[in-house]
Amino acid sequence: MVFENTLALVLLVPLVSSPLAYLLGKSMGKKTGWIAAAPLLVTLLLLLSVASQTLQGGSYVEHYDWIPTLGIGFDLQVDGLNIWVLLTINILCLFVSIYSIPYMEHRFHEMGKETGEDVSSSGYPSYYTLFLLYAVGMLGTVMATNTIQFYMFYELMLVPSWALINNYGYGERERIGMMYFMWTHVGAVILLAGLLSGYWITGSFAISALSGVVGHPLAGWVVVAILLGFLTKMAVFGIHIWLPYAHAESPTPISALLSPAMIGIGTYAAVRMVAIPMHETFASFSMVFSVWALATMVYGGFMALAQDDIKRFLAYSSVSQMGYLFLGLASATAYGEAGAIFHYVSHGFGKCILFCAAGVLIDRTGTRSIKKMGGLAAKMPVTATLVLIGFFAIGGVPPTVGFMSKFMIFTGVFESALVGSEAQLMVAIVSIIMTVLTVGYSLWIVRRVFFGPLAEGMEDVKEGSILMLVPMAVFAVISIVIGVYPRLVLDYLLPFFG
Repeated sequence: MVFENTLALVLLVPLVSSPLAYLLGKSMGKKTGWIAAAPLLVTLLLLLSVASQTLQGGSYVEHYDWIPTLGIGFDLQVDGLNIWVLLTINILCLFVSIYSIPYMEHRFHEMGKETGEDVSSSGYPSYYTLFLLYAVGMLGTVMATNTIQFYMFYELMLVPSWALINNYGYGERERIGMMYFMWTHVGAVILLAGLLSGYWITGSFAISALSGVVGHPLAGWVVVAILLGFLTKMAVFGIHIWLPYAHAESPTPISALLSPAMIGIGTYAAVRMVAIPMHETFASFSMVFSVWALATMVYGGFMALAQDDIKRFLAYSSVSQMGYLFLGLASATAYGEAGAIFHYVSHGFGKCILFCAAGVLIDRTGTRSIKKMGGLAAKMPVTATLVLIGFFAIGGVPPTVGFMSKFMIFTGVFESALVGSEAQLMVAIVSIIMTVLTVGYSLWIVRRVFFGPLAEGMEDVKEGSILMLVPMAVFAVISIVIGVYPRLVLDYLLPFFG
């Protein structure tokens, strides 16, 4: 059953709840996490009610008048392409808000030691207020149907996430927060230039109208400008500089959303706004983008192997995983693009497990150094098991969700390569070989952290809080269930691509 104004409520419920979280947070303290979780549970139920409408190629749209003089409506759409992107974002935000309850207590305690002041009284209300606004930004971006509305929500993702890094991150958090803001904002400005050029050519802000750009002399420049905006957000090789710093120094719950949820939205947006409406122009760049994607995979993987900080390790792993999403996109085939969206889901749940596990390890061991850990499987068996499932999900190991998503990506890549050049075929072959790198650094980190002799000073380490482990366990179960029964995702995605 779909309620009237369901999609509007998906945005309004957490938006209205954000000032409520701020007001109640001053007296509720860490329990404010439950105030943030409640509206996200409501939005999840609303999205699930819409899911049946989008099965087998269906679409659900709501229209609201916004700027009629410019012919701009505030339209919200859910279809086979974005329903699982929305569900992934919503599920991650819901359970990360619960995970944040014990983690942010630990973080505020650390900050209190640093400053000599009690920061929790103001910290909890502002943290959860920004958290809910961040969720609204991501959900609104994915449901937008016109470029102005899209850009508005795209920037809304940036502001609260920057504030969360700036206020509650680690190390030189203010400098790193500004680096994150500047890099992603510059990418957004380039994106805006491409979107406005599309409007100048087509006379419409509708995303579907971008198909009218094809054949125009400036079509190639429009495609490149829009993609550069998205690729900056995805942090592909060469424009990835901000990601290792921002993800490593963010509060861990925000790292668990930045990497799995937010940066991958660039892939979804590229499919929605470039690969589908401007397919002919986009396909002409397929070879260049495939090489760029391969470079991203390889660079991120090798840089991950060189890290000792567990969060920087995961950050570079995210760079490598964006290479897979980019590769599926670059294939310019239905299977490759569907595989990229599917891998968004795989990476979302798998990497969120891993960042949350990093938070558990930091909380319990008091260190981020991989060298100082070891033999922790006996002390933290649940965390060790969940970490293994998380790495299986991003590595494409059955029975997790990553196996099918990578299978689809490589099916699309080879479909494109077999009708293309020998060089493109070579890129496809090398990209498959390089999946060994993902499995390699995954097993390497598991062995160093959880096996071998128990590291010095780790004798009293205990398993993480139940509120930290349950969200990770939920993500692990979802990863396995979709891996065993991928039709839960494919029945939405494949009919959309026809």
